Amino acid sequence: MIDPWGSAKLEYQDLIENFGVRPFSEVLDEVPEPSWLMRRGIIFGHRDYERIISAMKKGEDFAVVTGMMPSGRMHIGHKMIVDQLRWYDRMGAEIFIPIADMEAYSARGVDFEDSRRIAIEEYIAGYIALGLDLEKDNIHVYLQSENLMVEDLAYVLAGKVNFNELRAIYGFTGSTSMAHMYAPIIQVSDILHPQLDELGGPRPVIVPVGPDQDPHIRLTRDIAARFRDRYGFILPSSTYHRFMGGLTGGKMSSSRPKSAIFLSDTPEEAEAKIRNAKTGGRETLKEQRELGGVPEECIIYETLLYHMSGSDSRLEEIYESCRNGTLMCGECKNNTAEFIRKFFEELSVKREKALPAARRILEG
Repeated sequence: MIDPWGSAKLEYQDLIENFGVRPFSEVLDEVPEPSWLMRRGIIFGHRDYERIISAMKKGEDFAVVTGMMPSGRMHIGHKMIVDQLRWYDRMGAEIFIPIADMEAYSARGVDFEDSRRIAIEEYIAGYIALGLDLEKDNIHVYLQSENLMVEDLAYVLAGKVNFNELRAIYGFTGSTSMAHMYAPIIQVSDILHPQLDELGGPRPVIVPVGPDQDPHIRLTRDIAARFRDRYGFILPSSTYHRFMGGLTGGKMSSSRPKSAIFLSDTPEEAEAKIRNAKTGGRETLKEQRELGGVPEECIIYETLLYHMSGSDSRLEEIYESCRNGTLMCGECKNNTAEFIRKFFEELSVKREKALPAARRILEG
């Protein structure tokens, strides 16, 4: 069982072997102008992505849905969602960004006013600072608790979902609150409501998620099939991206502050975290030169893999130089620390400038 509210380590291959997810490499060559996240294997799996490829190639309408959980600080691992949204924006998608304040309340105990504040100051400002124009006509940001279309649809959908089904998917028990049990149905409605007649009717929808969110995707697809005759829903597609590793091991998480570089960190704080991060180097310089490093186990290399959006060939050069022992960890860490410092110097200015727009989006 996969827990979408936990932080357990997931084996990506298990998702492919046991839950019907297909390797993204099977469709990569068909994707028009694939993003670097696709090319580098960070996006590793999919369900029915062929529908999205077809829509992009034919210039047909399609939508993207991806939410933000306003329960903690936005970290650099969240940036990959923004990078994907910027790419889909260029590819002509209509984008829906639900702020999961109802889920934050039911699953994390965050009250609604705190959710609004965190959404504005951390996530919406962060998305704008990272280059996504949230005030464009094709991009819709909303609070779950204030979207009556989503809430009304969720109530209808809940009529064909029972407790035994939710227990099997999420492990709910008799002590689980009703609010927590209802939160997944709200998420299903978030994903399906772009296909309502009021918003243009049935069309392909893509949901980019981490592998821990697959229970929501499977439930959504099951419910969409049950309501196909009533609404004409097309089963939503999904992609799955790898988690960025934490500075202390495991995945990077807002709930584990020492594991993360937060977008609100100062340039000095971000640089220091990189300089103190674990590398994939050997114990001595002699061993490094003779045996080479292990970039697959190095948070420094992973930072470049996820966030150096330029040439893939330059990244490959760094990888090979590490593997063959010609690039020492100190030099690589120093270069990456300088890269991160410059990135955060620019980002901190953009975040400050983004706050008025972030408040406008939710407060009008």
